[in-house]
Amino acid sequence: MENSFSGKKVLLTAGPTYEPIDPVRFIGNHSTGKMGYALAACFAAHGAQVQLVSGPTNLAAQHPAIQVTSVTTADEMYEAVKLLAEDADIWVFAAAVADYKPKVAADKKLKKSDAELTIELVKNVDIAAALGKQKRADQFSVGFALETDNEGENAKVKLQKKNLDMIVLNSLRDAGAGFRHETNKITIIEQEATTLFSLKHKDEVAQDIVNLVWERLHA
Repeated sequence: MENSFSGKKVLLTAGPTYEPIDPVRFIGNHSTGKMGYALAACFAAHGAQVQLVSGPTNLAAQHPAIQVTSVTTADEMYEAVKLLAEDADIWVFAAAVADYKPKVAADKKLKKSDAELTIELVKNVDIAAALGKQKRADQFSVGFALETDNEGENAKVKLQKKNLDMIVLNSLRDAGAGFRHETNKITIIEQEATTLFSLKHKDEVAQDIVNLVWERLHA
């Protein structure tokens, strides 16, 4: 499988998005981007050309076949992905995109005054769902779901809603899985199959995901 993805172009999102409240505060999450960067490295090691659209992380892509586009907000990530999606053979949506953003971001730091502060939030674009509406039959799409309850049912709904070929499910109930860990424990859900994996280092998890994508493309 050394160059099994030779000639393939992979579009991959990773990391969190930060949605500004004012110039010094934001809404975000605990994603480190490690899973997405591990996937980018794995695909590149197997011959793929990878376009990695990354939210704010402390990571750096080392492989020369990985081209990084750095973004901050969900809107910026969506705009970058739209430009790259049509040319890619495989889409992998590993980023933890913030679901909501402040309706208005203040241009100056909000001063502490009243005992309470109310911020009106609006929904961000669902990048995977938006791209799923234009996915061609020859493109393969992988999504991620981080759940805390009704994990399998919620993941299957997302699989259908976002026109994904497979979805990688993480559960925060599993020790050592999810954000801020070097390890992860996943279940990959497809239309006709569910594959469970044990707790592993994220580099090994990335290899498991890449292996299964290869199997489905060569079935």
